[in-house]
Amino acid sequence: MSEHATVDTTVPHSARIWNYWLGGTDNFAVDRAAGDEVIAHIPDIPIGARSERVFLKRVVRFLVEDAGIRQFLDVGTGLPSADNTHEVAQSLDPACRVLYVDNDPLVMVHARALLSGTPEGVCDYVEADLREPETILAAARKTLDLTQPVALMLLGVVNHLMDDDVAYAAVARLVQALPAGSHLVLTHSTAEIHGEPMLRVMRETTERGGTPIRARTKAELERFFDGLDLLEPGVVTCSRWRPDPDSDEPEVYLFGGVGRIG
Repeated sequence: MSEHATVDTTVPHSARIWNYWLGGTDNFAVDRAAGDEVIAHIPDIPIGARSERVFLKRVVRFLVEDAGIRQFLDVGTGLPSADNTHEVAQSLDPACRVLYVDNDPLVMVHARALLSGTPEGVCDYVEADLREPETILAAARKTLDLTQPVALMLLGVVNHLMDDDVAYAAVARLVQALPAGSHLVLTHSTAEIHGEPMLRVMRETTERGGTPIRARTKAELERFFDGLDLLEPGVVTCSRWRPDPDSDEPEVYLFGGVGRIG
């Protein structure tokens, strides 16, 4: 598969817009224009993108060092950037195993070209959609040991599932397949910080032909953790999930939470 065979530069792409906000170079003029339009309405949008990446680092550190997790199923990974899941995990224990999942061929092209793990561990990739959890689980069984705890990473992906029934069912099926001691990590866009301006830019992004995206409330996000031990401090803005003592990050438009299974 060649990158040129899968790239459409005529419409903005959520993963490339996100890459732009993170300061990356894997984006095109249409993505930067769409990203700048959002920034015009919500100037701190890039701060939220970076805050989620810091959240990922804190969570993975907690999972490896405190929860004893050595396997990660990262669904909706997006375009590679700095401090990817396997880089953080394998820097703490080189034997960690990571399976990346995304439904975008472009992301998979970049992942295979740019992401490589440690000799002691595993870093693999599969093209699949969160709406098809059985496909994801079939692939996961080839890379991960699903009889041992796994961290299910759903960062900024469930917000692309517009239908509530589909979203809750897909997450629940993946959680159901994981053994006790596993963890669900989920982040999701919300309008509870910025209100109507956030809802407006989401509508405009979708109307422009970009990947559909929606906001959910804190209460709606807590539903994804039903039956799990939702760890303190619960579902909060990503910058407030167990921040470093000297952190002065502001509240951001992405909520995140971590729940323990079993």
